[in-house]
Amino acid sequence: MAIPMIHHPGYTIELPERHPFPMRKFRVLREQLATPAIDRVADWMQPEPAERAMLARAHKPEYIDAFLTGRTDPTAQRRTGFRWSEDLVERVRLETAGTVLAVEAALAQRLELNTAGGTHHAHADAGSGYCLINDIAVAARHALACGWAKRILVVDLDVHQGDGTAGLFEDEPAVFTFSMHAGTNFPARKRQGDLDIALDKGVSDAEYLRILENTLPRLLSEFNPDLVIYDAGVDVHTLDRMGHLDLSDEGITRRDTYVLQTCREGSIPVAGVIGGGYDRDIGALAQRHSRLFTAAATL
Repeated sequence: MAIPMIHHPGYTIELPERHPFPMRKFRVLREQLATPAIDRVADWMQPEPAERAMLARAHKPEYIDAFLTGRTDPTAQRRTGFRWSEDLVERVRLETAGTVLAVEAALAQRLELNTAGGTHHAHADAGSGYCLINDIAVAARHALACGWAKRILVVDLDVHQGDGTAGLFEDEPAVFTFSMHAGTNFPARKRQGDLDIALDKGVSDAEYLRILENTLPRLLSEFNPDLVIYDAGVDVHTLDRMGHLDLSDEGITRRDTYVLQTCREGSIPVAGVIGGGYDRDIGALAQRHSRLFTAAATL
């Protein structure tokens, strides 16, 4: 069966030279995924930009309006890491819609992957840490509002805690937020989710996978979700400049394969987003992100 995979050229926009966010990785990832192995299974889809009403599923109206119209103040822009532009707004709307489309497709076909997404630091009324709109929260709220799902588990394995997602769902029993992250890393002030596992600095493949394998099956059994949204950040890699953990390439492959396979064995649909990754070697970084797609293709 074909696997829906979502990409849009608008995921990549121009940023100032030496900007710390690796914006080109989205384009390079799509180029790297143009292989016979992926082409055999991929059903490529393009999102349309998310409408204001969709963004309002998770964010306060005044924040959305300021972001869409360029009225976000300079201090708030510095907190996000991006200077406002119309291209940035369009990119964020596309990325968010891509994750919503991923959720819809996953519920129909069991598995779907977005070549962007995972903006888990965005809060209801503010952006933070390269995250402007919380695509995970928007997609989960949209799925609940449309009746597509009743119980959603967010599995956030980005190296940074998903503080925005945790805060947005702290009073929502239909969404369970699980974040396994480096305890010493950004954000300095963590937001309590439903389950947070703070890892020691330098944790590598064996210990990381042991903890994950002791946690995920229990969550699936106890919470019994009818959808998993998986943030597969690769900033857990030993060479990532914003990491603190020591996973290898093979460790990332084993992690992604384990999450997808475990959900598949439980007949639980998975919508995957790529999350963080900050190596300045864009080719190597995109290759790490591609492991999620390769894992899906080999299930």
